[in-house]
Amino acid sequence: MRRNYMHQPNEISLETFSYCNASCTFCPYPVLERKGDRMPDELIDRVIGEMSEFQVPFYFSPFKVNEPLLDTRLESICQRVDAQTIASTRIFTNGAALTQRHIDWIGSLSRLQHLWISLNYHDQDEYQRVMGIPFEKTAKRLDNLHGQGFPYEVVLSTVGFPNEVFRNYCFDRWPEFTSVAIQKSEWLGYTDSQVDTVPVTPCSRWFDLSVMSSGVVSLCCMDGEGQFPLGDITRQTLLEVYNSPNWRRRREQMLSRQAYPACEVCTY
Repeated sequence: MRRNYMHQPNEISLETFSYCNASCTFCPYPVLERKGDRMPDELIDRVIGEMSEFQVPFYFSPFKVNEPLLDTRLESICQRVDAQTIASTRIFTNGAALTQRHIDWIGSLSRLQHLWISLNYHDQDEYQRVMGIPFEKTAKRLDNLHGQGFPYEVVLSTVGFPNEVFRNYCFDRWPEFTSVAIQKSEWLGYTDSQVDTVPVTPCSRWFDLSVMSSGVVSLCCMDGEGQFPLGDITRQTLLEVYNSPNWRRRREQMLSRQAYPACEVCTY
């Protein structure tokens, strides 16, 4: 990471529309002050232009604390990134809005890393209670996707591990998809973490930029509310934020996350 991404981000996460159709209890979306905010088209255009100058392959992730498929501009954004940059796109969605139209354009991208679906529960009542959306609607979207020979990897995830019951259900119903159980993290104090111990290691997220719809660059994916901003791309370029002295110093020194505010309590 230091060799390839000291000067340029490994991943750009871009929250274009701060809106979600779910209300998951393990996610800070329900308390966000920026709900409903849309990133201006002009700013998105500028970001794509800047990314077109990147020389090292990277990931483009058009989401943060939102449901990206609810932004009607997402198809155009991803297609332009696909055509104008060397990025591989990651789509992360809860799947409830995954229509056939979305399946068609996502599948037509030339560099899709994966279509990641945060399913979380296979029990209808638990799914409805925690996520606030109907399970069978989402499940039928996945049934439709599964029957099409989608050309890229589809990942179904749940928060909290191990969860073999969930994974077995996914394998039985959608055997062509990958299923994973991921660690429940604390979102820098928003909720409880599944793991108590903060690793005595650096963090790979120091090689990323996580941009909110306002243009403010938050500390990382776990800083859902932007409590620890790194910069603001309405006034700076992506690379100016990425190479700001304090942020760059972390990548140069690669000290334990326990040496830095906010990171010192993160178990992600």
